[in-house]
Amino acid sequence: MSSKLDQLKSMTVVVADTGDIEAIQAFQPTDCTTNPTLILKAAQMPAYAHLVDEAVQWGRAQGGDQAAVVAAVCDRLAVTFGTALSRIVPGRVSTEVDADLSFNTAASVAKGRAIIADYQSRGVGRERVLIKLASTWEGIRAAEILEAEGINCNLTLLFCLAQAAAAAEAGAFLISPFVGRILDWHAKAEGRTFAADEDPGVLSMRAIYAYYKRHGYNTVVMGASFRNQGEIESLAGCDRLTIAPALLDSLAKDQGTLVRQLDATTAAKQGGDKLASDEASFRFALNEDPMATEKLAEGIRSFAKDLRSLRAMVQTKLA
Repeated sequence: MSSKLDQLKSMTVVVADTGDIEAIQAFQPTDCTTNPTLILKAAQMPAYAHLVDEAVQWGRAQGGDQAAVVAAVCDRLAVTFGTALSRIVPGRVSTEVDADLSFNTAASVAKGRAIIADYQSRGVGRERVLIKLASTWEGIRAAEILEAEGINCNLTLLFCLAQAAAAAEAGAFLISPFVGRILDWHAKAEGRTFAADEDPGVLSMRAIYAYYKRHGYNTVVMGASFRNQGEIESLAGCDRLTIAPALLDSLAKDQGTLVRQLDATTAAKQGGDKLASDEASFRFALNEDPMATEKLAEGIRSFAKDLRSLRAMVQTKLA
């Protein structure tokens, strides 16, 4: 019998959630996605020191404000990793806009355009790239503008149906609900563990998937941030799932039977009524959901912290 990873690939597009090139070569996913945390981790690995050195050398040749040069080197490094990854996967690479721009639509749009331009200068077409944006109101509006220009977006740090509905109305190419972080919040708040079939993150993902299929949205649903293999198995059949190397390895070694859990036709009969998509309704719905509010803020803070660490590392190397 084939492994559960191979079975999953037959019903769901598998995406590698890592910046580790060797891991992606090992598991052969269709797509891959990175974020500031993953880029920081990869940049500290000896195997990729040459990629960091290239970006730093490029930075030393740039003039202007030191902070601007450091930021530009970090951007270049993210695209350098993405370019290397694009040579391995047949599909798309996701590259994230700076977390500290999460509440600035204009700056996020400018950054997204710059990332695409850098990729194109290296021979990687925009059809191979997804621009990752936080699922704030401002991030969703940035995605709407970029999508209108033919730049596809991945709306990340997504924790509730209100965010998902707004992203779909904006025409986002893809959303990344964070299944494991939803579980983390509920496990802490309720002081208990959850079986896979009652996992709050899994249930949230299934509700979003059903909502999209009922209302005919083309936006891709890609589960992310998994804590265990059971969560992944409970979402088999979802459009896409982005999975960290350790869990890809676990699935590859498991020879059991994997049962499809999500089906578009069945889900379309289960999705709820369409939500209002104006700004006031979005902000109120997010405010009413303490888990989504807290995890969105926490996620932005965490990515911003790792981005600052990456910039500090680059600044030290530049000096």
